[in-house]
Amino acid sequence: MNNTFDEKILDEAHQWIEQNKKVILATVIQTWGSSPRPVGSLMIVNDSGDFSGSVSGGCVEGEVVRQCLDLLNDKNDFKKIDFKVSNESAWNVGLACGGEIAIFLEKLKK
Repeated sequence: MNNTFDEKILDEAHQWIEQNKKVILATVIQTWGSSPRPVGSLMIVNDSGDFSGSVSGGCVEGEVVRQCLDLLNDKNDFKKIDFKVSNESAWNVGLACGGEIAIFLEKLKK
């Protein structure tokens, strides 16, 4: 079954690359407990700070965008980031009921 939302995000990433923008693809690779977005959820971020898609919500997505922009200026092509939140602070960063997520960031190239 095709996911048209993911296809739209990947099409947009392709358009940005064709416009000579640097692009990072963020993918949810693991979740534990309650998580707003399932494994496989995608978000793209370009070197202007524009983004499309969703990997979590709340403050987590703001941090993912920041991490993507940092990776664009790094010699590495990928990295994994983890968000582990206790029940007491879960809502402050956008994870419901103490959920935890791992997100893989990778540079996309022509």
